[in-house]
Amino acid sequence: MSDSIEDAAFHYQVRKNGEAVVSYHGKPVSTLRGKDAAKFTSRISNLEGREAQLLMARVTGNFKRGNERESGYHKRRA
Repeated sequence: MSDSIEDAAFHYQVRKNGEAVVSYHGKPVSTLRGKDAAKFTSRISNLEGREAQLLMARVTGNFKRGNERESGYHKRRA
């Protein structure tokens, strides 16, 4: 099954201390602090839908490339 950006998989929360936590399917994947958090919150406040999802995907980095394998799926070379 392939997730598309329209699935609204990303969410964010701004904490009282100014940190911004970006979650993917309910699991936190990135925490922004200081200037990065301030820049993120000012940018995302003007975005909705797909554009907001793309920004959150961008700030989390390339954490999911699509080429992951399960350990039992392939044999390691000795």
